Amino acid sequence: MDNILSILVFFPLIAGVLGFVVDKKSIRVYGISVAIVEFLLSLWLWSSFDGNNPGMQFVELVPLIPDFGINYYLGVDGISLFIVIMTALMTLLGMIAISIERDIKNLILSLLFLEMAMVGVFVSLDAIIFYLFWEFSLVPMLYIIGAWGGPLRIYASIKFFLYTFTGSLIMLVGMLFMAYLYQSVSGVWSFSITDWYALVLPVNYQLWLFVAFFLGFAIKVPMFPFHTWLPYAHGQAPTIGSVILAAVLLKMGTYGFVRFSLPLFPDASVMMIMPIATISIIMIIYTAMVAYAQEDIKQVIAYSSVSHMGVIVLGTFAMNAEGVSGSIFLMLSHGIVSGALFLLVGVIYDRRHTKLMSEFGGLASVMPKFAVIFGFMLMASVGLPLTIGFVGEFLVLLGFYHLSPIVTILAGTTIILGAVYMLTLYKRTFFGPVTNEENKKLNDLDGKEMIALVPLVLIVVWLGIYPKPVLEPIDNSVKSLLTFMEKKAQTPLAKEKITLSQTSKEAE
Repeated sequence: MDNILSILVFFPLIAGVLGFVVDKKSIRVYGISVAIVEFLLSLWLWSSFDGNNPGMQFVELVPLIPDFGINYYLGVDGISLFIVIMTALMTLLGMIAISIERDIKNLILSLLFLEMAMVGVFVSLDAIIFYLFWEFSLVPMLYIIGAWGGPLRIYASIKFFLYTFTGSLIMLVGMLFMAYLYQSVSGVWSFSITDWYALVLPVNYQLWLFVAFFLGFAIKVPMFPFHTWLPYAHGQAPTIGSVILAAVLLKMGTYGFVRFSLPLFPDASVMMIMPIATISIIMIIYTAMVAYAQEDIKQVIAYSSVSHMGVIVLGTFAMNAEGVSGSIFLMLSHGIVSGALFLLVGVIYDRRHTKLMSEFGGLASVMPKFAVIFGFMLMASVGLPLTIGFVGEFLVLLGFYHLSPIVTILAGTTIILGAVYMLTLYKRTFFGPVTNEENKKLNDLDGKEMIALVPLVLIVVWLGIYPKPVLEPIDNSVKSLLTFMEKKAQTPLAKEKITLSQTSKEAE
């Protein structure tokens, strides 16, 4: 299976097209079956992946427009491997948990098309192919929010599209200029990211190009002050839309920083550490405080998501293996935990058609299984030791500490503030007497919901206790990236800041 990456990318697309001839009664089973096959293929990819090889594996290269250096160029390394697996897993579990019956066929097919685009983003090594998948991912999500969302779904979907599309256009300008610079140096056009890595650009060019790529990725994350589209998108999206948005789509932005910004512009990346760290701290503290002020359970988790993405961005620009590896691991952690929390909110919304905390209270006595799993994911969200959330956050804070202890302490407030708003939510929703008569008749988690949620609980425990199988391949690829950046860096500041390990730096 030399073409495993192509199969992973286009299998959901082909299945989605064939799905148009599947009748409505069978479409749910069809969609889940396709998602199972896709997930098994991603596990096969992992089993065949050489964790000791930090470079690109399963590479596929087919010329498309040779005169302009545009190629069908795919590959995967330790940085992208597990994001691909998480994409397949969350699509599968989200599809199992779908409770929508209205126009279910179009929803299932939209998810398959979206899965194709998401996987394509994480395995593309040609900038134009990357950009096509990046842009195509907007269309199914726009449709999912706009067709199956809440009362303000049209406003939310259009705002989501305009924000992300605008950032993408600015990023495209940067990509075209990078291709022009490569052509001016080498005499041939190329949109290959690995070819671009060989370019050593003047620092002033790096800064302008860094900004162009930064805007595209920062809006997708979303970083402050571009974050205002996210609460609307989450608030109005159906449960499956929120799950995919939080678990996968947001990670495209942080993945872009690691795949493009760091290796292409090492000197600019170092120069921008403190401005980006400042924005990250604002994201962490400000959105945590906004989360505490929310009355809607889903909005609490939405703002919590922005706060945690701030920690991921901070680790990405730590410029050492602890920080960058921690941020990539935290991408996986955040995807699993936030996806599970949105699934859990969907469970209660399906039963009561409200997400207001004031409408609940005492649910622990009525829905004990639901309360236990919600509490478990809540603890993982705030970074409780021996859960998946702790590993990534600890590494990020450890990695950034040698750059700025003060910033690290401020970033560490994410654990305290997260505990405040999450435990407040849990107290108001699950403890106390059952004061609302409607809540006394609620059914606990059914079999379908348990199938979707229990695997996430097991992953949270497994990778919280023993993260090595995932963390080691990530770390190998990150160290290779940092070694490359250190050799490519031109300024003394960059050569000083970029290091393989904080602990080795301190020992020196």
